[in-house]
Amino acid sequence: MARSSSGIVAGLTVAALAAVGFLGYQASATAPARPAKAAPPSPAPAPNRPAPVTDQGKAVPLPAESGTGTRVVYSVGMKRVWLVGEAGQQPRSFPVMPSTAHPTPGTYLVNSRSSGVTGSDGVPIEHVVRFATADGVVIGFSARVDGQMPEPDPTKKTGGIRMTRADGDAMWAFATINSKVVVVP
Repeated sequence: MARSSSGIVAGLTVAALAAVGFLGYQASATAPARPAKAAPPSPAPAPNRPAPVTDQGKAVPLPAESGTGTRVVYSVGMKRVWLVGEAGQQPRSFPVMPSTAHPTPGTYLVNSRSSGVTGSDGVPIEHVVRFATADGVVIGFSARVDGQMPEPDPTKKTGGIRMTRADGDAMWAFATINSKVVVVP
């Protein structure tokens, strides 16, 4: 059976296209990924009024009467902390688990820090940022090494205001010695 020259050319063309397609596929599989386009910048907050932060899609505004300037704001009733930086920066906010002893509302300064200790509840903690004393107990922010945030035993006097380890890292970096801490109800 003899093949026509046009049939041979057509067969070679199909084979060549298949080879080129396969090589193109291999090249795309090993090529480095292209970076995605950057999102447009979000609008800047109004001067001297930090934009509210969100918590699972809900806006969580900074409490009224929480001071000015760079500071940590702790709301005992809301069980929440805000790390308020320079004017125009959006504050970071996160939930916390309060201790059984509470500082009175007012302005404090961070007076000591420890990278890792045992908490007043007997649990290993890290990134301890102390700022007050209440009911004879030292009050400070910290994160449990095991990452948990259970409610404290109400029968024990404890001073640890607990947060996640990631939030504890942020607090540790932000609240150095003599940083302002404003406690609101």
